[in-house]
Amino acid sequence: MPMLTLPTLMSLVIKKKRLLFTACLLFGLSVLSGCANFVAGAGPRTTSITEAPQTASLRGIQLIDVNYGIASTLKKESEARQFANFFTEPKLTEYHVGSGDVIQIFIWEAPPAMLFTPQALNGSATATSGTGTLVLPEQIVGNTGTVVVPFAGKIAVNGKTLSEIETQTTSRLQGIANHPQVIVRLVRNNTQNVTIVGNVQNSLEVPIAPGGVKLLRAIALAGGVTKPVEKSTVQISRSGRTMTLPLEAILRNPQDNIDLQAGDVVTALYQPLSFTALGAVGRNSEVDFEANGINLAQALARIGGLDDNRSNPAGVFVFRLVPPDALTWPEKPTTLIEGKVPTIFQFNLRDPAIFFAAQSFPVENKDLIYVSNAPAADLQKVLNVVGSVVYPFQTLQSFGVIH
Repeated sequence: MPMLTLPTLMSLVIKKKRLLFTACLLFGLSVLSGCANFVAGAGPRTTSITEAPQTASLRGIQLIDVNYGIASTLKKESEARQFANFFTEPKLTEYHVGSGDVIQIFIWEAPPAMLFTPQALNGSATATSGTGTLVLPEQIVGNTGTVVVPFAGKIAVNGKTLSEIETQTTSRLQGIANHPQVIVRLVRNNTQNVTIVGNVQNSLEVPIAPGGVKLLRAIALAGGVTKPVEKSTVQISRSGRTMTLPLEAILRNPQDNIDLQAGDVVTALYQPLSFTALGAVGRNSEVDFEANGINLAQALARIGGLDDNRSNPAGVFVFRLVPPDALTWPEKPTTLIEGKVPTIFQFNLRDPAIFFAAQSFPVENKDLIYVSNAPAADLQKVLNVVGSVVYPFQTLQSFGVIH
């Protein structure tokens, strides 16, 4: 066997290392391209998300590439949410009597009294000094919605104002009493109430007065909220519709201090709003934020920003269910979840201009913020796997265990 010189040995070692490097590189590329699921990750890659609207199983999801205009539109839509725009029923200027209310009727008859005399009443009501002044006992409006007036019979009062009941009763007595005049007094309101519950000092029912009851007055009558104003929200439920606003926003905007309607349920909530952060960020967690809201830039700062070693700045996504009328869609959405459109908002933070959009884009309750891994991070993971196989092989070879 011929003797091998040192240069020849060095040449053979270099060739082996090149072959080994080439094999490792080909193996890594095959794993990265053909066996992507083999590489550990915190979630889907950027391309998997951007191609979601074209994927058969995910078709119907809307992907929005966010710019400053879109962010401003969503911000204006969020700021435009007002009780005054949502609850548009006209204010009730007069009280309407309902079944269960207690009323009292007073009747005056001009002298000489022809009808309402002590002899004629026979103790059925109170007449004062024989002057034709009649005070009827307090009456509860029954399920039939009527009350009884002597000589006038049953008077339908349900759903009528006090002045309408006065007019109707006077009309019934015309011709049998001498110029009768009638006054109706609401003794007890048992039907036209607003319910105040939640994080208030005292849950109670607030009666609707003839002049109406404003939202903030009703909360004040309940003793006010028990939690800090900036962390409290107010929910109004009316006729099957519900809307919630931050209490701080109501205090700033007098238009949202609306007139309440009978049957309204006002709930003061201490239910911190939150978003969930996942992926290549400083901290994966659920993060609470103030009832008055925050923007995307603030949200990213609260989770420690993007991870320098893993994140893809072009792969910042916000997952949200959006009302169909919130945006102008390229195509009319066909998929709705609870009446809303499943939407993915994408932010390319490699573009400095998008940081202005991030400062305007409002984060909403239950949003999911996800940052995907950079391709280089996935490649590094593959190389680490390959290295864990190759290095032991080289060690064994150096000790002569294998050739």
